[in-house]
Amino acid sequence: MIILASSSPRRKKLMESVFGKIIVALPKVDESAVEGETPFEMVKRLAILKAHSIENESMIVAADTVVELEDKIFGKPQNSDEAKEMLKKLSGKWHTVHTGVCIVHNGKESSFVDSTRVKFHKLDDETIEMYVRTGSPMDKAGAYGIQEDLGMILVECIEGDFFTVVGLPISRVWWEIKKLT
Repeated sequence: MIILASSSPRRKKLMESVFGKIIVALPKVDESAVEGETPFEMVKRLAILKAHSIENESMIVAADTVVELEDKIFGKPQNSDEAKEMLKKLSGKWHTVHTGVCIVHNGKESSFVDSTRVKFHKLDDETIEMYVRTGSPMDKAGAYGIQEDLGMILVECIEGDFFTVVGLPISRVWWEIKKLT
């Protein structure tokens, strides 16, 4: 049995689509950034902390995702005003989504970061307002979900793994698990 150390319904759905039934356990970690830490380093550190916060003999998969724009980290917005502000800053620009993953199994561990570049369309205020009103941005890094609602219309193009942007590079997770088992 695989334990997913994440509260993300999107990660759960991806894991179940590939591995079948899994167990979800909520990790207990402080997700604050450490001064001087890059977004790449942050998501890797948090994924490792989340995986090790779950005490169980089963295989544990943990992940963390952030959006990086001009060396600034965009996590989950605290309110709709912050979501609008994030979307305005991302509008018309390239940014990078980093997802860190840690897999722990039988005393072995694999951790990695997958990064995907994303370009937003130039967003008008009406589109931003409509999207924020859906409530969708509130539980997502960078205040958007590429896979649902109006989030699908925000993105002009991507360079990299679509599922990294969703929050779990599932193909790489599959192959890393195969290496550990």
